[in-house]
Amino acid sequence: MTGTWISIIPPIIAIVMVLATRRVLLSLGSGIVVAAILVASFAPGESLVVLWESITVSFWDWESSALNSDNINIMLFILFLGVITAFVSLSGGSRAFADWAVHRIKTKRGAKLLTVGLGMAIFVDDYFNSLAVGQISRPITDHHKISRAKLAYFIDSTSAPICVVSPISSWGAYLIGLLGIIFGGAAISYSPLSAFVLMIPMNFYAVSTLAMVFFFAWTNIDFFTMKKHEKLAAETGQLYDPEKEIPGQLKEEFPTHSHGKVIDLAGPIIALVVVTISMMILTGYQASVAEGLNPTIWTIFENTNVPFALVVGGLIGTILAIVLYTLQMKNNETASTALMGTAFFSGVKAMMPAVLILIFAWALTDLIDKLDTGLYLSKVVSDANLPIAFLPAIIFVLAGLMAFSTGTSWGSFGILLPIAGKIMLDASPEMLLPALAAVLAGAVFGDHCSPISDTTILSSTGAGCNHLDHVTTQLPYALISAAVSVSGYLVLGITGSVWLGFLAVVVILVVLFSVWTMRSRNNETGLHHSI
Repeated sequence: MTGTWISIIPPIIAIVMVLATRRVLLSLGSGIVVAAILVASFAPGESLVVLWESITVSFWDWESSALNSDNINIMLFILFLGVITAFVSLSGGSRAFADWAVHRIKTKRGAKLLTVGLGMAIFVDDYFNSLAVGQISRPITDHHKISRAKLAYFIDSTSAPICVVSPISSWGAYLIGLLGIIFGGAAISYSPLSAFVLMIPMNFYAVSTLAMVFFFAWTNIDFFTMKKHEKLAAETGQLYDPEKEIPGQLKEEFPTHSHGKVIDLAGPIIALVVVTISMMILTGYQASVAEGLNPTIWTIFENTNVPFALVVGGLIGTILAIVLYTLQMKNNETASTALMGTAFFSGVKAMMPAVLILIFAWALTDLIDKLDTGLYLSKVVSDANLPIAFLPAIIFVLAGLMAFSTGTSWGSFGILLPIAGKIMLDASPEMLLPALAAVLAGAVFGDHCSPISDTTILSSTGAGCNHLDHVTTQLPYALISAAVSVSGYLVLGITGSVWLGFLAVVVILVVLFSVWTMRSRNNETGLHHSI
């Protein structure tokens, strides 16, 4: 059953159930159970063993018989972020920062552009981006009545798309390393780094997604369910559905006081950012030296330990948030050690839904990997003997399906990049880089659409948005961007020109933006006349 069409059943069950029932844990759990049964070939006892190992794989790596430190560190970082959020609220830092920002960012457009700008500026890692940008932007977007679904869209659509084209990032380092393996022994005239840079304008999904993000940040135009969320936020101030589970949303109400300062929020967040980036550089430097490599910016980011850097940054940020609140005890009549305990447990409790969803998503991803779902999907295209001109577009779609089904863009990179590289080196070397760029673009697209993707889950958490609300509101935007990308890859494949493909993407985007703008103006004019 591994490596066959049956291997795609578990992710399909999970995704369909998520969209039908809107109950994430139940849906993921159903997919996990089915996958465990298939991995064990329907043997009851073995199925239970496989099920137990998949659920606990977030904490214990059964293959190496060691703690899964990366996943544990990511979960600890999420919990630390919840504690920081609670103490920032308790100290009045969120309110003070919002009041401070209101005098400097006076428009809704400014709040949206700030979020997009931060999403592009924090490009070192997508996990870090998703959670840090949400913490900084949320008080400002909340004040300007921007829905949490829109905030989650901005976060998700600037994290992976900017990381996948940034050579100085955890993504860039990983991809450059993979390109080095693919190019090994081949008669290639460029280095892995120069190839990565050349592929940036060929990543049509990243280009179109970032362009659309700026368009929707600049205008007040929205579509489908996102439009409903934004209308509700603007007219009633309801930024999210209080009846739904909101990861990272504090349940406790803390005493209101006037002792909060901007530093109570800015201090922990700045400490988190500075310490995390510093630890990424330090761990990358140490690992490079240990492996006998010359420590350059590329080797440092290739060998950095992002989860460890995140947990250290989160710990320092948490300690500083607690210290800043403690300093208020001299003057703040509402401050108490009892409230500190309440805040700590409130922050942990607020992040537990996100942690549980991650545990279930990682479990399903582990089982899907054992079923060789990705290899099955890649074999479909490699055995099809399709025309070379259509391969970039087909590879884009396949990478999207793979990332959507498996919930991981990195896993799709690891499987499809070598296969696409081999196909193109043998059949059409001049189309090698476009095909590899199509893999990167398609994997990010599928990751954006997948409700079982860890980055999608973390974007929901960072924005304080219900996970399914984020998935359903972002999906139409991702599909539009994907359609634009496919058009670009078809032009590229047929003409053999990267720049004609890029021009096609730009032209289509300009036409779409013009049509959307005219329709919006016509609707506003019609509404004005009716009034």
